[in-house]
Amino acid sequence: MIRTRSSVGKARIQRANRSVWDEQSALAYCSDVTRRHSSTFYLGSKLFAAEKRRAVAAVYAACRAGDDAVDEAIDSADAEARLTAWWDSILRSYEGAPNPSEPMEVGLSWALDRYEIPLHAFDELRLGFESDLTLRCIANMEELLLYSRRVAGVVGLMITPIAGYEGGADTLDAATAMGEAMQITNILRDVGEDLCRERCYLPADRMAYYGVSEDHLRVGIIDGGYIGLLEELADVADALYRKGWQGIPKLHGAAGIAVGVASLNYEAILRKLRQNRYDNLSKRAHLKAHERIALIPRAAMAVWTAGA
Repeated sequence: MIRTRSSVGKARIQRANRSVWDEQSALAYCSDVTRRHSSTFYLGSKLFAAEKRRAVAAVYAACRAGDDAVDEAIDSADAEARLTAWWDSILRSYEGAPNPSEPMEVGLSWALDRYEIPLHAFDELRLGFESDLTLRCIANMEELLLYSRRVAGVVGLMITPIAGYEGGADTLDAATAMGEAMQITNILRDVGEDLCRERCYLPADRMAYYGVSEDHLRVGIIDGGYIGLLEELADVADALYRKGWQGIPKLHGAAGIAVGVASLNYEAILRKLRQNRYDNLSKRAHLKAHERIALIPRAAMAVWTAGA
């Protein structure tokens, strides 16, 4: 997740200016967090009905708070303390006793009163955040998929009950696959940025197979081996997107279109990476606002076709 210093500062000022948050103000705060930090997630959430949209924003804000707990820490001890505090806030929300001075807790507790969002999904997310405290690189594809499930796939388990769905476990599996595909897309997009943070999420065994080293990447070498490696990982993401799309027609109402919009946004980023021949070490593939908006009717058509 990418943030700006000014947006983080704005959120802190908002919290400092209010000692007690009522539900509606807390939900507005969660919506603002979503809008500022994830244009893709925010655009998709706008297609949910009003109550569901507020619940989706509350879930995003809760996930975002855990991510910030790790990324904003000054050292590992501070990160562990922040992550423990975040997990305590999640548990308070599930117990129906949110801290009234924390808008994320108030918003999440409101959502939990209305939708059966499983605690185990947040627990898996916590494990993903904990791995970021010590993770330097990814060993193999199995580890990449586990990491992607924990930090992104489980978000599908949180959003699907809000959307309402049919198809039982198969639909939940599809939602998890969609999140994993999006996370792998993020990893492929952000290779250069992650190296600057002393992290590499490309599987080490596949890097060795293609003759790719971190030293080469740090000096910007994009050769046939690197392109082959990223093509393989992009194919994995494509397969996960296809599995994810199988669950979208099972979602109720406009939720399928909302998730479809988010999926098409990430799939478009993957296409841009391919078109740029994976020149992602010094630049970041992204969509412009008009490109994102243009995907809405495409998502509607894709959902209708998938459900036909």
